[in-house]
Amino acid sequence: MMSDYLSGFDDWVEAFTDWTDVSISELHGLMTALMIACQPTDVEGWALLLDELSFARPSDKALQILTEYAQDVSFALKDKDDAYAYEPLLPDDEHELSERFLALKDWAGGFITGLGVAEITLSDDEREQIADLAKIASIRPNENEEFDGDEEEYLYLFEFVRMIPVGLFRKNRKNIKELSIIKGLAMGRLTAQESQKSLPPVFDAMGVRQ
Repeated sequence: MMSDYLSGFDDWVEAFTDWTDVSISELHGLMTALMIACQPTDVEGWALLLDELSFARPSDKALQILTEYAQDVSFALKDKDDAYAYEPLLPDDEHELSERFLALKDWAGGFITGLGVAEITLSDDEREQIADLAKIASIRPNENEEFDGDEEEYLYLFEFVRMIPVGLFRKNRKNIKELSIIKGLAMGRLTAQESQKSLPPVFDAMGVRQ
């Protein structure tokens, strides 16, 4: 795993210092899920998306970093060789193990949210992967506010998590600004009941029942 400096983690921490809606690892997971199903967008596109998710708008610098990293992730994932070098944005091994487990959990939760926002339909095999990812997102600390598991287990989960975007990447990708969460549903397009029935399968993995 790369250092905080090489991965860009330090840059994100600095840029998002005053933005605390979610952790930067969770935001990176959300962004990655969108980039497996959507085309890169501009600063305005990310600002609109965060608005619709009821997040406060980050600074211009933070939005610019999000936009640039999303482009990099998108281009990397569509390249067969570069895709396998993808890594979620997490603190490096200079940080406490519990901090890294928390960041991994946050990334997984953000990624699952992103799949729902991107309206991705999953195959049965992909649903199983996301069900396993949901287990990571549901990890809870023990009574000492620490996460059970050692360095070896963390590295195993890290490798599992980082390969999921590689396997889920879609060739035919959408325009983020055309997603329902931003564009809205036109009158008569779907009833509320029909909309609920059309939720992508990933919501099942999150424990949501219709």
